[in-house]
Amino acid sequence: MNPFEGSVSSRLEETEEADSRCRWARFSSWLECVCVVTFDLELGQALELVYPQDVKLTEKEKTSICYLSFPDSYSGCLGDTQFSFRMRQSVGRRGSRDGDVYNRDAPVTLQKEVSHFFGYVYFRQVKDVSVKRGYFQKSLVLLTLFHSLLQIIAPEYFEKLEPCLETVCNEIDQWPKPVPGMTLNLPVMGVILQIRIPSKSDKPGGSPIRNTNLLPAPTVLPTIHELDLFFSMLIHLQMLWELVLLGEPLIIIAPSPTVSSETVLALVSSICPLKFCCDFRPYFTIHDSEFREYTTRTQAPPSVVLGVTNPFFIKTFQSWPHIIRLGELKMAGDLPKQVKVKKLVKLKTLDTKPGGSFFLLVQNIFLLIKIMGIQRKRPSEVQSAILRRHLLEVTQSFIIPLERYMASLMPLQRSVTAWKTPPQIRPFNQDEFMATLDHSGPQLTSMLKGDWMGLYRKFFRSPNFDGWYRQRHKEMSQKLECLHLEVICDADLMGWTKDKSEVEIVDVVLKLREKMTKARQQQLHVRDGVMDKLETFIESIISSLPEDLQTLLNTE
Repeated sequence: MNPFEGSVSSRLEETEEADSRCRWARFSSWLECVCVVTFDLELGQALELVYPQDVKLTEKEKTSICYLSFPDSYSGCLGDTQFSFRMRQSVGRRGSRDGDVYNRDAPVTLQKEVSHFFGYVYFRQVKDVSVKRGYFQKSLVLLTLFHSLLQIIAPEYFEKLEPCLETVCNEIDQWPKPVPGMTLNLPVMGVILQIRIPSKSDKPGGSPIRNTNLLPAPTVLPTIHELDLFFSMLIHLQMLWELVLLGEPLIIIAPSPTVSSETVLALVSSICPLKFCCDFRPYFTIHDSEFREYTTRTQAPPSVVLGVTNPFFIKTFQSWPHIIRLGELKMAGDLPKQVKVKKLVKLKTLDTKPGGSFFLLVQNIFLLIKIMGIQRKRPSEVQSAILRRHLLEVTQSFIIPLERYMASLMPLQRSVTAWKTPPQIRPFNQDEFMATLDHSGPQLTSMLKGDWMGLYRKFFRSPNFDGWYRQRHKEMSQKLECLHLEVICDADLMGWTKDKSEVEIVDVVLKLREKMTKARQQQLHVRDGVMDKLETFIESIISSLPEDLQTLLNTE
């Protein structure tokens, strides 16, 4: 037996895998993969096709996709149904550094996750006498953040089947990578999609897409799911915002996966620009791998928003503190007569267990309607946009004092010097922050009244605060790194070396290289010319050292 046979084979597999990743690098920046799930009489839901064919999905991931891509039997979905799901990735999956760069500029609702997949489903169920069950049942699933691709690809797929998918995937693999804030023209299936992915720097509440008219009559691909559901939740909207902000356990019981998934997505986006850092599942089934984890009664319910359609969950989750039951719209006295509501789905009840009090006073519904102009005869999409704007203003009133206090923890720029380690960011002190609220709290900018301090105290114990604080601390630490590199660049580097020993000089070179490598890996926004000047300094200083040290440093 050749002792090198195994290692050679392993290297060949690694090379093939690397070539494959390179081959589909642009495609994977838009989609993880495309799946086709069908119904088999013996197996049930079965994965018929995955494209690209060399995408690595674990058996657990394949099983989850199969179960999550079909409505359960209680939904009674006929024709075409669209919905979404979110599922855990298997442990050990390697992420892309491109995702870090993209997330740095993307809004929180469009950031890529390293531990979960988003799936968008186009399910078709139609009568077919040629099939033993009497129905044709099949789902096209895109694992992607960009849900609107599904609406373009799916109808064509059901007409032309597999050859269509191969063509589309090859076209997407020619697209440039998604860049927040940049307008892109993307050819697919005979049309040009002109899109602009929103950026963090966009004006809050502005239009996410700008048509720059680069092409005649372009097809515009929306990239944010602007859900027209808030109006049907108007009465309870403020309470729901508070539950989401605090990461409270929340169950959505809906009549279909479409309503379930859209409601969950609407809720978790209601606290934008704050990122929802708890778990959420737009469509959750009894076959989900986390079913036991979420239904155990031996511990308190986790911080998660679950969307379900199976009536079985009504009993299973009866101990949960907050349950939303959605049903067919009935106008029986729930809203004032002058309020015109799009006849979709309405929130039937919001069940909150005893002891689940709210911190902000629930506004008078008529006052809210008057403030937001809902009594005017406007399209429901406009009304929904008004509600989103209202929620944005409430969230900003809540988060601005936190941002202002966090900025005060940053060391002064003049305290950053070239030859010392940058000073540390001061720790977040909750009592110190609370003392600032009298003169800079949300009560000064928001019309909402109530126990803002109690709301902050509970927010501090939520995953949303932890996620916000970690992200802001990371951004501030990176800013300190940039400042330190810029200060070093502006210093008299060669003059500093004149009275230093070779050991001290070598130590500085190694530390400076390490800082520069870290800055490149994190793609920090360092001032133009700084890195080039520091490289020149390192080269000059090494050339002044003895040959043995030059050799040593040049091999590092």
